[in-house]
Amino acid sequence: MTRMNKTVKSIYAAFAVILATLPACTIQANRSEDTAAASTTEAASPSDSRVQETVQKLIQIGARVAGTPAAQQASQFLIEEYRKAGYQTEVQTFTYPKFRDLGSSVAVNGQTISGEALNNSIAGQANARLVAVPNVGRPNDFASIEVKGAIAVVRRGEIPFSQKVDNAAKAGAIAVIVINSEDKPLRGTLSSPAAIPAIGITQSNGAKLLNAPSAQVSVNTERRTITGRNVIARLSGVTQPRLLLGGHYDSVSGSPGANDNASGTAVVLETARRLANTPLAREVWFVAFDGEEDGLQGSRAFVNSVQPQFLSGLAAMFNFDMVGINDRLLIGGSAELRSQLKQLNSNVPTFVPALTNSSSDHASFAAKGVPVLFFYRGSDPNYHSPTDRITNATSLNDTIQTALASINQVLQSK
Repeated sequence: MTRMNKTVKSIYAAFAVILATLPACTIQANRSEDTAAASTTEAASPSDSRVQETVQKLIQIGARVAGTPAAQQASQFLIEEYRKAGYQTEVQTFTYPKFRDLGSSVAVNGQTISGEALNNSIAGQANARLVAVPNVGRPNDFASIEVKGAIAVVRRGEIPFSQKVDNAAKAGAIAVIVINSEDKPLRGTLSSPAAIPAIGITQSNGAKLLNAPSAQVSVNTERRTITGRNVIARLSGVTQPRLLLGGHYDSVSGSPGANDNASGTAVVLETARRLANTPLAREVWFVAFDGEEDGLQGSRAFVNSVQPQFLSGLAAMFNFDMVGINDRLLIGGSAELRSQLKQLNSNVPTFVPALTNSSSDHASFAAKGVPVLFFYRGSDPNYHSPTDRITNATSLNDTIQTALASINQVLQSK
């Protein structure tokens, strides 16, 4: 899953839908996450083991960064598994520019502070006086200060990073330092390349800039073209599905990506296996998306490549991301699907439409007007780290059972 800002995370915590019980589905409650989490090699029943084996094979490949040999190896593994299950497969290739920070920093008072270039920042250096911007960097905030030829220092929050940087550039600043609202690295994205270099630093490092007359900003970045590979599986002759199930198989650099998102990839594959010999298989396409970690690139390429009537013919898109740990299954969804899924259990609360805009592949479909369901099991302490090697068989298989029940319900309602 791509990084979500603090606001979106709080939406999950406060409002995400909890399916406590569903037909053919047991979601255990009131068990600690420590108890729930187990390695992918933990003991599992025969009916549970296959989905765990899929996760294990994917993480053994290593970090599946889009455009790398490991990602291609993972896509080939998925192709073979879908074909074994009786599906016809195709690979959709797509290209996109990828930004990379090669090492950016701020030097102040003889000390070098590491930072993170904002995604889409131009490369460059600036050695100039520091000017603290009042408030958060709106146009009016620059009216009372002189930043021409200076490095603007602005705090995070309230308006997008792009606006902060653009406003600083228009006021004459030659670089921008954004200070995080917490003592963690600040990783943000500019909606388009800015005219001046921009870097984010932690809250504590921001304090080191106080009363410093000047600093040197060094932003070292590159942009290259990535070729991604979406794996599409369907039964022969099925050109217009009523449902599309998806999950991304790429991971971030340095992470084996068990929960994020070998878990969702394995759930979609196992759901396809269990549907293969049923009439429902002719109603569904299954897609393993690439490039999600680079900004939903694979799902965006998919929705932009198909005809509008293909998308309008979909009753729903189900997205599975980070479903391998934690007891609670959280489901966000479009308003159109609320009443349908509530029929599965009278205790299911109302969905929260805001979740459709969160940072995972369903958002690409929601933007095109396709009803969506987003299956997610909450935060993971191993998120985007080398220790993301943990999934739990019960969590995975409960998600599959919920998916199967949801597929039945949505298709019966249409």
